[in-house]
Amino acid sequence: MFAAERRQLILEMVRANGAVSLRELARVVQTSEVTVRRDVRALEAEGLLDRRHGGAVLPGGFTRESGFPQKSHLATAEKTAIADLAAGLVQEGEAVVVGAGTTTQELARRLARVPGLTVVTNSLLVAQALAHANRVEVVMTGGTLRGSNYALVGSGAEQSLQGLRVSRAFLSGSGLTAERGLSTSNMLSASVDRALVQAAAEVVVLADHGKLGTDTMFQTVPTDVITRLVTDEPPAHDERAAAELQALADQGVEIAVAGESAAAAEQPRRPRREMPLPGPRRQVSGSAPMRGAAVLGNEQSSADRTRVADLRRR
Repeated sequence: MFAAERRQLILEMVRANGAVSLRELARVVQTSEVTVRRDVRALEAEGLLDRRHGGAVLPGGFTRESGFPQKSHLATAEKTAIADLAAGLVQEGEAVVVGAGTTTQELARRLARVPGLTVVTNSLLVAQALAHANRVEVVMTGGTLRGSNYALVGSGAEQSLQGLRVSRAFLSGSGLTAERGLSTSNMLSASVDRALVQAAAEVVVLADHGKLGTDTMFQTVPTDVITRLVTDEPPAHDERAAAELQALADQGVEIAVAGESAAAAEQPRRPRREMPLPGPRRQVSGSAPMRGAAVLGNEQSSADRTRVADLRRR
C-alpha cells in the first residue's frame, strides 16, 4: 500500500471512530507502528487529525475530549501494565479515592481483590468494577452524571467530599507536564478531581507515556502536589516523554515505570538534585512502598545479592 493510500485509510478510520490506537491502525493498514506513527504525524501537520495517548483523534485543540468508547480502545496494554503496578500500593483495610477514567477503571478491577478496602469514587465505571467484590466497600459521591465518561460532577460531588480523609488518591487525566502537572479538557471534571485531591494524604497519578508532555485546558493537580507517577516505559524514539519524566523527577515526583527493563529497574529514575518536599502529602505515616517494576530501590537486584554473598565468603 502506498503512503497516500495508507494515510487516506487512517484518516477514514479516525473520522469514523473519533479515536483509534496506533496498534489498531497498524493492524488495519498492515504495516508497523513506526510507519503508522510517521503517517499520523504527517496528517497532523496538515491539520487533519491530532495525536493523543498512543493513537490518533479528530482535531479539536485543548477543549476537545474523546468519549469513553474512544478512550477505551487507546493504549490498552499500557493501561493494564500501569494498573497492575499501581495496585501494589494499596494495602488491606485502606481507604482510598479513585477518580474517573479508563486507566483508573483498570485499577479498580485489581482492587477488587484487596480485602477490607474502602473506595470512594465519582466514577460509575469504577463502582461497577468493584460492585461484586467481597469485603470491599464502595462509597459514591453525589453529583450530576456526565455521560461522556460516566462520572458524577458538579457541586453535589464536590460537597460530598468535604470533611473526607483517605490515605491516597488515584487520578488520571488528559495530559501531564512538569510545568503544570495533571490537566484535563473539561472544567467540571477538573473541579471534582481537585476535591478528590484535597481528601487524600498522597496523590498518585496514572498516565501512559502518550499523555506525557501533553497540556490540556484545565489544571487538576499541580506538579508539587503529585507524590507518585505510575506510567509505562516510553518507546526509545519518544524523546519528549523521556525528557518529561526526568523533569517530573527533578521536581520531586517519584516515578514508577511498568514494563521497564531489568537493567533500568536497578537504577530507577531519581531527581538530579535534592528538592524540598512541598507539603504534608509527600509523607504518609505507615504507607507501604510501591511494589513492582522500577520501584525506587525497594528491592536488591540479583546482581547486588551475588556481590554481597561474595563479600561474606571473603
